[in-house]
Amino acid sequence: MRCIAVDDEPFALELIAGYIQKTPSLQYINGFTNPFEAMSFLVNTPVDLVFLDINMPEISGMELLRSLPVMPKVIFTTAYAEFGAESYEFNAVDFLLKPVKYDRFLRAVNKVNSNSSILRESTVINHTVEQHSESILVKSGSQMYRIETNDIFYIEGAGNYITFYTKTGKIMTLLPMNDILKMLSPKTFVRIHKSYIISLKHIGVIERARVVINRTLIPIGITYREQFSKVLKNN
Repeated sequence: MRCIAVDDEPFALELIAGYIQKTPSLQYINGFTNPFEAMSFLVNTPVDLVFLDINMPEISGMELLRSLPVMPKVIFTTAYAEFGAESYEFNAVDFLLKPVKYDRFLRAVNKVNSNSSILRESTVINHTVEQHSESILVKSGSQMYRIETNDIFYIEGAGNYITFYTKTGKIMTLLPMNDILKMLSPKTFVRIHKSYIISLKHIGVIERARVVINRTLIPIGITYREQFSKVLKNN
């Protein structure tokens, strides 16, 4: 897993970076003491897991996450136990109290590995269903979900994971974005960003650099704008 660490305390950052580097399942990509630099990096670079300090000057780790268009998996690190409950708002993998010991760090990483192995079994199994049908059948973990394509607001990709945002909730699975596009009607679904496929039926507002769907702001990538304009003209 591609990882970064964010902590305004250099010693704490160095400790987590060292733990990442000696853990075989992790790949250390970068570390930041400046949360704004981390924010810019995350917007432009795919990352599987972030070790993120909560209590930082100017902007907290939680505020940093809220600013991101795509939220990565996160393990919070902090010296303040009272942040624990709030961290679950972000579906945090774990919450590590400083000073972090390596055995506790490994237990947190193993939670990510465990969830990944479950999702690795996830697949879309509508091979017997005609392509561009009105519904798709998705396996996520041990459960199966039938998703009505009319109910899909948008689809978000983050690393190797795909999340369907629908009228009935969110469903996560493991599948390439291009495979998802092949299954959906190009008359209804269009990719507008490297991380987003949207349903034209559910667009509320279109601006130059973003659309609004179900009260969610979704960016339009520069490389996708021309094609998106063509799709709109033809619909």
